[in-house]
Amino acid sequence: MSTARSNARKAAVQALYQWQMAGHNLNLIEQQFLEEEWLKEAQKSYFKELLHSVPEHLESIDAALLEFVDRPVDNIDPVEKAILRIGAYELLYRLDMPYRVVLNESINLAKCFGAEGSHRYVNGILDKIATKKRPIEQQTKKINR
Repeated sequence: MSTARSNARKAAVQALYQWQMAGHNLNLIEQQFLEEEWLKEAQKSYFKELLHSVPEHLESIDAALLEFVDRPVDNIDPVEKAILRIGAYELLYRLDMPYRVVLNESINLAKCFGAEGSHRYVNGILDKIATKKRPIEQQTKKINR
C-alpha cells in the first residue's frame, strides 16, 4: 500500500486512541489533526474514513474481536485496541484491501506504537478474523503456496 495510506493509518491510531481515552468529539479530533499538520504526508480521505467508520461500526468490530481475544475488549491496552479496531474494520468492511496488506500494516503499527511483542498479539487476532471472515481469500493463499 501507499506510504500516504500507511501514514493515514498511523494518524488514525493516534486519533482513535485519543477518542477512546478522552471521548472527544470525532470532528474536533479530525480538525485538530488537520490544523496541526499531522496529516501532511497522509491520505486525508482514508484517515477520515478510519476515524469516523471505526466508531460507526464499533459494535460489529468489537464483536469480531471478542471471538478471538483473551479478555474483554475494554481491557485490551488502548494502543493495541485502536490498532486491532482499525485492522478489524479493514478486514470486515474494506474487502478491496487484501487481508495480507491489512495484517502487515497492523503489525507495523503495533511495532511502531505498541508494547514490545504486541505485534504478535495483533497478528494472531487479526489472522483469526481473516480466516473466519475471508475464507475464500485464505483458501486461495493456501492453494498458491
